[in-house]
Amino acid sequence: MTHDCSFLEALDLEDDQVSVAAGRRESHADDFGTEGSGRGALPDAVVYPERTADVAAVLEAATERGVPVTPYAAGTGLEGNAVPARGGISLDLTRMDAVVDYRPDDFQIDVGPGIIGSAVDEHVAPDGLFFPPLPSSGDISTIGGMIATDASGMQTVRYGEVADWVLGLEAVLADGTVIETGSRASKTSSGYNLTDLLVGSEGTLAVVTEATLELAGRPEQIRGGRAIFETLDDAAEAIAEAVRTEVDVAKIELVDGLSARMANRYLGSDLPDAPMVFLEFHANHGIETEIDLCRTIFEGHDVRQFETSADEAAMADLWEARRELAYAMRNYEPDLRPLHPGDVTVPISSYPEIVREVKRLADEHDLLVPCYGHAGDGNLHYSPLVDPDDPEQLERGERVYKEIVDLAIDIGGTATGEHGIGQGKRAYLEPEHGAGAVDAMRSIKHALDPTGTLNPGKLFPETADGERVRKPDR
Repeated sequence: MTHDCSFLEALDLEDDQVSVAAGRRESHADDFGTEGSGRGALPDAVVYPERTADVAAVLEAATERGVPVTPYAAGTGLEGNAVPARGGISLDLTRMDAVVDYRPDDFQIDVGPGIIGSAVDEHVAPDGLFFPPLPSSGDISTIGGMIATDASGMQTVRYGEVADWVLGLEAVLADGTVIETGSRASKTSSGYNLTDLLVGSEGTLAVVTEATLELAGRPEQIRGGRAIFETLDDAAEAIAEAVRTEVDVAKIELVDGLSARMANRYLGSDLPDAPMVFLEFHANHGIETEIDLCRTIFEGHDVRQFETSADEAAMADLWEARRELAYAMRNYEPDLRPLHPGDVTVPISSYPEIVREVKRLADEHDLLVPCYGHAGDGNLHYSPLVDPDDPEQLERGERVYKEIVDLAIDIGGTATGEHGIGQGKRAYLEPEHGAGAVDAMRSIKHALDPTGTLNPGKLFPETADGERVRKPDR
């Protein structure tokens, strides 16, 4: 479906802020998760707002004319969150990348949605501060995108997810109304918590134009390392016990042998072909006590090797291997591609169970299924590798993927711990939350965006066939 976007010419925008060129439109048709899958969609125009007033003007005019608007930034999403599924306008927020205000004495910074996450850390580093919940892709993804999906990363086990570090937002509703949520105070009991409502809403309720983020002091002591285990089950059980024992660990990542082989082939690294746990400890004092406690727990699960170091270069190599696994998966076998990016999260006591089930299903269906993740918070990444030209193998891959998500939900977990619902996980929204909760979500969507302007085709299962979001019958 195409939309007439000629009304953009009448708005107070510069010529270089609007493009209908084929190349620009094509570059906004996909995100990382949909590239090459055929699930992308061309927008009719790309707009580059540079200030909140630009966003408000575009949304007001688009809503009046029934033209969809899909927020876009770095395009690093994995579930088609920023794909303009119904055409219309791709609203590229990357020019809104300024540090608006910085208050180191309050541990706060105000930034535009287009700023890259690592740029925030670079800005505040001279004052010994950092933004703790950055995901693994923090050096290529934007703060706005992280807020849209309530992203989290390797340090979630200690520091929490992005929502825990957002104090307030400036955002624009579908009709162009600019709102401010939250407070610079460390706590508030005033009114509805609109900040938390917008965080994780994937651009379906409003477009964030500025965020007030909380910062933390950098720890004085940092040690990183890895533990090598005899079996994957030993590694998963050791992680679960370490977390239950409340070992003060900042990162605790599971990497199976297949993932290690993928990293080695892609990076030329020399990781052992064995199940591993990557670790990082943060403290201002007494860090060796926590390391010793973790070592003792791991020794009870047949750990073959446990090593830590304060050497920054060694730690950088370790975490590079973990960060690059998504690319390593894509490049492991020329005839195979990852089917879907799994990111289930389960209660920590159930972590060994979900890991075992991934490997059981992989063996049962004769598929390569790498298995890794932010294990300390119960997060598991997996993706069946399949030949896209083999219908029977595709069917097996889909079955494996679905059974893992179904199990995660059945044992009290979630279909998505950090990637969001987007296009890819709409079928799991109701099984996870129930029909009543999803109806409540639809009602909120209708109240804030009654015409379905913002990011249609996402979250709700009924939008899959092009139906506009509607208020459910009561």
